[in-house]
Amino acid sequence: MNPLRLIGTALCCVAIVFGGLTFSSDAQLDPNFYIRSCPQLQSIVYQILSNVATKDPRMPASLIRLHFHDCFVQGCDASVLLNTTDTIVTEQDALPNINSLRGLDVINQIKTAIEIACPHTVSCADILTLSAEISSVLTGGPGWLVPLGRRDSLTANQSLANINLPGPSFSLTQLKSAFADQGLTTRDLVSLSGAHTFGKSRCFLFSDRLYNFNNTGKPDPTLDTTYLKELQKQCPEDGPGDNRVNFDPTTPNRLDKNYYNNLQVKKGLLQSDQELFSTPGADTIAIVNRFANNKIVFFKNFKKSMIKMGNIGVLTGTKGEIRKQCNFINKESSELDLATVTSTESIEGGVVSSI
Repeated sequence: MNPLRLIGTALCCVAIVFGGLTFSSDAQLDPNFYIRSCPQLQSIVYQILSNVATKDPRMPASLIRLHFHDCFVQGCDASVLLNTTDTIVTEQDALPNINSLRGLDVINQIKTAIEIACPHTVSCADILTLSAEISSVLTGGPGWLVPLGRRDSLTANQSLANINLPGPSFSLTQLKSAFADQGLTTRDLVSLSGAHTFGKSRCFLFSDRLYNFNNTGKPDPTLDTTYLKELQKQCPEDGPGDNRVNFDPTTPNRLDKNYYNNLQVKKGLLQSDQELFSTPGADTIAIVNRFANNKIVFFKNFKKSMIKMGNIGVLTGTKGEIRKQCNFINKESSELDLATVTSTESIEGGVVSSI
């Protein structure tokens, strides 16, 4: 069957699942937002990402991470894509992002293709959000109806990126606080952490767990000893720290529930991962166990939390702009008014906004 037909079928099924959810009209988002102005949007994004993922299996995980790093800093507004200019200090140079953001070129590639097909219509924020969903589908994960209609920010905020983005050594308390600040629950925290079921991390982000955990001169006791030895081989104590290690040693390029199974046997790569299961008495343990035992339950919660995260602080209506290039704000303020698009594209009875 044609892959586009497959993804379309999957999204129709998702429509049934989400039909019973209550959506807020405040954000003015609609999965059908571009159905008339850019009906080929999804196929363009899918085809490009499918080709990219074939050559670079890590890219889907990188795009989901890029979406996460965007939404946690002044909302899902593509601010993370902006380069430094005379008036903008890029978020890409924030400590959590330095030399660790992949996918910027892919988003620009998609934007270029869309500009040819549907000039000045689709925002970079929507491209990034849709790319995260399609990345999930391409790697065996769930698909969902992506509420669309975001506008792009006119600013970036490097200081906020340094403050808001959770660190690899965060305790469970710190993780919960960081997610709560974005309006996300403990269940959202556990669900979204499941994105670490694929992709890679550089050694320096967790090497302290291997040799000198909390300045004890010993490894992290929550690490499985066999797994510890494997990691020490990949990340030697005197190494540069740039080696990359799979988050999931079993299915490193698939979005599945193995992340949670790994936590159960002390094979969480980052301290912030293992904290979800190894923190004594934590309410996250039961959630980890449930997801580890049932992929369907994990997928249901993952897509629900991804939609919720994708609607953090969105710009709609006349706020922000639709960038011509994702790395720079427009030099002129004559961009297409999103409100006009909404008035001509909104489908009566369509799903609006997000949970």
